[in-house]
Amino acid sequence: MTEAKAASDAKPEFRMQKMYIKDFSFENPNSPEVFISPHKAEPNVELNLQINNRKLDGDHWEVALEISAKVTSKEDEPKVLFILEIEHAGVFLLKNIPEEHLAMVLGVDCPTLIFPFSRQLVSQVSVDGGFMPFLMEPINFMALFQNSQKEKTKSN
Repeated sequence: MTEAKAASDAKPEFRMQKMYIKDFSFENPNSPEVFISPHKAEPNVELNLQINNRKLDGDHWEVALEISAKVTSKEDEPKVLFILEIEHAGVFLLKNIPEEHLAMVLGVDCPTLIFPFSRQLVSQVSVDGGFMPFLMEPINFMALFQNSQKEKTKSN
């Protein structure tokens, strides 16, 4: 069997090999005052998510979710309750993945595996910071990917 034939017969491999926190910050700038003054309503939440990836070697990729959240009170003079930032990443083995599927694997499948753990870390740190659990809604990474692909085709 030739090498070209063997390569075309090779089955795709996809698995997370390691998950880790690259950066994590939690700020509680107005404590302890925010804990003793009653809040009138649900807080305002400014949430940002970015997905980054980079090739490490022939078969390994790093995919990272950067999540930042700023939570403020809904008062006449809003106060920052907390600010959190996390860069949560994984190293993925992507072997024999067809080139036409690579962007989707990196933009949908990899973040889908990382996100539940990122969500748990964010929830736990908000509790440890003295607040109710900060529960991020589940994210449809496929819809995000499809929207970004549409935007790319519009701009071309």
